[in-house]
Amino acid sequence: MSVTGAGTVRVPGSVLADTVLERLTATYAAAADPERAVPMRAYMKDIAPFLGLTTPVRRALSRTVLDGTPHPDEADCTAIALRCWELPEREYQYFAVDYVRRHVRHCTSGFLPVARHLVSTVPWWDTVDALASHVVGGLVAADPKLTSDMDAWIVDEDMWVARTALLHQLRYKERTDTERLFAYCLRQSGHPDFFIRKAIGWCLREYAKTDPEAVRGFLAREKGRFAPLSVREALKNVGAWRPTY
Repeated sequence: MSVTGAGTVRVPGSVLADTVLERLTATYAAAADPERAVPMRAYMKDIAPFLGLTTPVRRALSRTVLDGTPHPDEADCTAIALRCWELPEREYQYFAVDYVRRHVRHCTSGFLPVARHLVSTVPWWDTVDALASHVVGGLVAADPKLTSDMDAWIVDEDMWVARTALLHQLRYKERTDTERLFAYCLRQSGHPDFFIRKAIGWCLREYAKTDPEAVRGFLAREKGRFAPLSVREALKNVGAWRPTY
């Protein structure tokens, strides 16, 4: 089990994780570009140090690292993700996000506390958004009982946990729980932070690709509740009512 009674995550034993991390750290470190790492770190607001690996280079290296490795189980995914999160350079966390995203179908609802740890530890949009829409969203889709956890996350004091709740249905399209989506947006409509306001607009804009009339009607009914940023984002490429502020 990867979660203790106190709610803290722990790293389970995993032979696969041992192999992957040994290959990963050697391969990534050998390809590091310290000069490129400087602007990458600055662009990400100094959230973490970087090795200086561009996304195409990093993903090519990742394929080399994983060549010939077996499919993981949930313990393997947990161990790889948590061990990558313990490493300082951001590219290792990108590797973990890509890995868990690819193998989330092998994970049960028991992985959700691990996902929360990843969301809330060294948090920034570059990891949180992919975890929200591809990992947390996948877990909730597979086990709808986890919607109660999302109901708790949307009111969490941790902004990144709340953002994850807003974005977890981002890829659901016609499977979207519209009532819950709109309720979450209203619950956070007064939030002062840019990243929450942006997330509100983003999740509404994505759902508008499936049901633009529902989004237009919702915003028309709730005019004045949302920040201009949220409304602009929601109505991009939709063509709809615009509020007067």
